[in-house]
Amino acid sequence: MATGQEPVTPPEQEQRTEDTAAPGAPESPAAPARPGTEDQTAELDELRDRWRRALADLDNLRKRHARELERVRGEERARTAAAWLPVLDNLERALAHADADPSAVLKGIETVRDQAVEVLRGLGYPRHEETGVPFDPTRHEVVGVVDDPGAEPNTVAQVVSPGYGADGNQLRPAFVMVSKRQE
Repeated sequence: MATGQEPVTPPEQEQRTEDTAAPGAPESPAAPARPGTEDQTAELDELRDRWRRALADLDNLRKRHARELERVRGEERARTAAAWLPVLDNLERALAHADADPSAVLKGIETVRDQAVEVLRGLGYPRHEETGVPFDPTRHEVVGVVDDPGAEPNTVAQVVSPGYGADGNQLRPAFVMVSKRQE
């Protein structure tokens, strides 16, 4: 190499010399990251953020639904109690007139009972106390069996306590006496 030119270092050797730089020497520029890694990281961060927001929204929805349900229950309790207030008022009036004519008191109590039945009907629980109908275990509860030659077997012969409600929305079945099979 007497030509006066500087010696040329092959590229493989340049790489090795950069890798083995002395401690404290300025760092060489970092190797380029894999293409798309930054985009994937940003997308992953975006998805995690959306997921956390969705969880927070779900939690807020649950809390709001619980508050709304409690509010609706309170309104329904108040509406039901308000429907019974006139019945209570009339019972107090009947008690105030207990010293009056017994037939008038009886008529007043019947009126209050009819008013209470109407309140239950308005709340979705109509009264049923029919006799002579076939026994239906979904609407009747047997409290006794009677031998009634004039009635068909397995029919309601007598209603002990009326039932309230209808078609799957029953408050209480009717307590009935059922005619037995005649032998």
